Amino acid sequence: MLGGGGVAGIAWETGVLAGLADAGVDVTDADLLVGTSAGSTVAAQVGSGLSLDELFARQADPALQNEELTPTGLSVAELMEAWVRVFEESSGPEEARRRLGALALAAETVPERTRRAVIEGRLPVHEWPGRELVVTAVNATTGEPRVFDAASGVSLVDAVAASCAVPGIWPPVTIEGVRYVDGGVRTANNLDLAGGYGRVLLLAPMDDPSLAAESETVTEAGGRVEVIAPDEASLAAFGDDPLSPSTRTPSARAGRAQGVESAARVKSLWA
Repeated sequence: MLGGGGVAGIAWETGVLAGLADAGVDVTDADLLVGTSAGSTVAAQVGSGLSLDELFARQADPALQNEELTPTGLSVAELMEAWVRVFEESSGPEEARRRLGALALAAETVPERTRRAVIEGRLPVHEWPGRELVVTAVNATTGEPRVFDAASGVSLVDAVAASCAVPGIWPPVTIEGVRYVDGGVRTANNLDLAGGYGRVLLLAPMDDPSLAAESETVTEAGGRVEVIAPDEASLAAFGDDPLSPSTRTPSARAGRAQGVESAARVKSLWA
């Protein structure tokens, strides 16, 4: 399970996976990859066939980094304030998702094609892998969650672009005439989608108030959950703006170090 967290989250998650492998715990052979927002990028990259060292280099080495856009609209602080306000003022999560979708549809952002080109650059391979991978998004009009996979008939690039379409920052993504926004509008990790699996490892770059309830969904179905959240050094690498491309190198390096440090407890789950 790979959660949302901006470009810093992409780099950090990649670093954590590489660090775990450095310490002898390669978890990329998981039966299911679930990606939300930033995590959808990492999940697609893991399924690309490139080694973790290659994926790490694409995050940590400025010469190998793909071109990213710097947001020019809401700041991250303003965005978080808007999201919190919407959830506090809404009658429930469904209404909150619809209101965030409306915010996204009304926002002035870069064109969809410009943003899609960024996602294309992030992904080493643009076809769905021959393994189970799901990517989350939310219908911007109805607020209904949507899960994309190879059987959905939707291209991997479009699915990841939709999952990464942060309301108020990036444009909603049009798929089959429907506009979709970030999968993190539902929850930052969508951990409950792993219900029924025996071993669940979650990399969670962001705080998520739904995490406890979603973890319970997995454990009640007989599963075990291990969560890796950013440590102090990783949070410092993220800085105040995890959407800034400048966070990639320090976040990847901090994540790799944290992956090595986390290997012992993850090994007990993965053994």
